[in-house]
Amino acid sequence: MLRPGERAVVLGVIVAVVLAAVAGVVTAPTRDLEDSRLSTYLAGPHGAKGLAQTLRRLGMTVEQRRHPYFDLASDSAQPRRAVQLAFLDIDRPTARELAAVRDYVMHGGRVLVAGVTGIETCFGYHSRRLRRGAAADSSPVLSGAWRLPRAGRALVRTPAESLAAGTAERLDDDQCTPRLAVRVDTLLGLRGGRPLAIRLGFASGGEAILLADGGLLTNRSLKETDAGLAVLPWFADGRTRRVVVDEYHQGFGSGGSLLAASAAWLVGHPVGWAILQLVGVALVALAVVAVRFGPPRPGVERRRRSPLEHLEALAAGLEGAGGVDTAVALTVSGLRRRLGRAGALSVEGQRSWLAALELGLPTAAGRNAVRALQRAINQPGGPERALAAAQAVEDVWEELRPQTTRAAS
Repeated sequence: MLRPGERAVVLGVIVAVVLAAVAGVVTAPTRDLEDSRLSTYLAGPHGAKGLAQTLRRLGMTVEQRRHPYFDLASDSAQPRRAVQLAFLDIDRPTARELAAVRDYVMHGGRVLVAGVTGIETCFGYHSRRLRRGAAADSSPVLSGAWRLPRAGRALVRTPAESLAAGTAERLDDDQCTPRLAVRVDTLLGLRGGRPLAIRLGFASGGEAILLADGGLLTNRSLKETDAGLAVLPWFADGRTRRVVVDEYHQGFGSGGSLLAASAAWLVGHPVGWAILQLVGVALVALAVVAVRFGPPRPGVERRRRSPLEHLEALAAGLEGAGGVDTAVALTVSGLRRRLGRAGALSVEGQRSWLAALELGLPTAAGRNAVRALQRAINQPGGPERALAAAQAVEDVWEELRPQTTRAAS
């Protein structure tokens, strides 16, 4: 058998192991391993959760946007320079959203576009896969002393004839009219002079950073290479305070659960605010009522009647009915039954039994109580005789109960 202290130690070890297992299951990126989306929600090798955590550690606020960009055009009249929008290899937005992002930059906004998104075509560039013959190829990045992953894409300027036609690589109607920058700076290049990342500056003060290959921003690249030294300065340039990452076009749109809709209605609607305030007032009132002020009041002690009290009540009832002899006989029989003697006795039998009981009592008070009971049996009388018998039985029982308790222990 384990001692109490040993049991506590064993129980603590079991609880610690269970908590560690649960934490491992919750935090392990098992479902993210095969997900190729460059999302800040994913902790797998292809995700970008490490980028978001790093930016937060650098003091920037990372917001994950989970709704479309149709309202960006209306917000682009006065874009905030401390905010940078990040589009990390997202699915192609609609033509209206592409135009909204383009106009946001034209009004002075700042964006970072990584991979093939369609947004890069709005600024006169597109991302093209590197090929060697008919197969896909990759090229090392010219980075000096940094050890960067190989890139499989490069930025290519849109041909002049396509710009004149108002579209880039016209494949469908979901193209936005490109706007050309007044300043182009190459941030990273590939072997052969092809640009991998460029910064575009516009006359309005807007800025667009285009990265052809989003592989530099993945968790694996940031962990195993020096990609962080190359890409983090694009965010932590002293101007950016908040980074808004597009997760809607990664497939993480806002859900439509009833709980979320109810919470949004309570927070955003005046009636909902009124309901929340009423609930708050009710909770405060309930808390105030629940607190007892002042010293505690003594409770009413409720004690069950003892068997002797029941017996006395029975005797009183029989007395009222005129059955004095019956009441006395039942009183003596009840005492005999409680002392472990079964069977009804006649009057002579009761007298002889009480005489034997008197001799067996060790105390004078007990013997006097037995004599009082004998007198109640022998003497004639009215209702007072039943009461005297009941009181004598109670005295006898009180004298015998301690002795019985000691014998039982």
